[in-house]
Amino acid sequence: MDLRQLEYFVAVAEEANFTRAADRVHITQSGVSAQIRQFERELGAELFDRSSRTIRLTSAGQAALPHARAALAAAGAVRQSIDDVNGLIRGRLTLGMITGCTVTPLFDALATFHRRHPRIEIALIEDNSDVLVEHVRAGTADLALVGAAGTTPEGLESLTIVSEGLVAVVAPGHPLAQREQVPLRGLAAYPLICLPVGTGIRGVLDQACAAAGVRPNLALQATAPGAVADLAQRGLGVGVLSTSMAAELDGLVAVPVDGVELPALLALVWRKESGSVLRALLPHCRRAFERSASVAGAD
Repeated sequence: MDLRQLEYFVAVAEEANFTRAADRVHITQSGVSAQIRQFERELGAELFDRSSRTIRLTSAGQAALPHARAALAAAGAVRQSIDDVNGLIRGRLTLGMITGCTVTPLFDALATFHRRHPRIEIALIEDNSDVLVEHVRAGTADLALVGAAGTTPEGLESLTIVSEGLVAVVAPGHPLAQREQVPLRGLAAYPLICLPVGTGIRGVLDQACAAAGVRPNLALQATAPGAVADLAQRGLGVGVLSTSMAAELDGLVAVPVDGVELPALLALVWRKESGSVLRALLPHCRRAFERSASVAGAD
């Protein structure tokens, strides 16, 4: 008898199906079946009734199941206690990121975190900010980098990374390129190239226009800041981005938009009831963004 046999036995018992159990433990169905047969031979009793399409536990299987679960839990506790002594953390971290958004300090934090905790599997998902916030609320993402209009999402813990205004992004030959700033109403007179609904920048623009009674001319929509910039570069409209996004663009002019009170925020958000994996990552994030801010301040 070994832990693998106990794991396969519990998986088949809980899934009531050898195929689903095999998917759960990541081996072939024939492998699971062979291990269960070997386990039954060692115990001298059949654990499953295979006479019908639905797999059911026999009396012996029902008697064995709670002990198998307890043994697996005990083995997990042993592993966790040793990891605690060695400062190791196991598990999985799912991070949400805004589509097309490259934030170097966050990548730096993930790299140092991975070196410190190589046993943690990291998964990335990309979407717009509203969807990512819902992933965090639902627990399908542990942490997300999101944009927000004015304030961070209610009910979540957050670390604000950037708070800034909007800029109009145009090619050098555009009429706005010589302006020091453009009023919101003046901006709305041009065809605009915007990020989609559900992003922080779009939320700031929509709320500012609604508050000022301005109806913007939304000509084109792109999911990534780089695409907004490329379209503006080709004269298809005026791009609307944040100050820091525009600072990374070459060959374009960024003109501050006047009359927008709400700041565009970029923030990390997570649930208050965070687990040990996320608690281990957050200090790396804080340090990475603090270093980035200090370097920017020195430039």
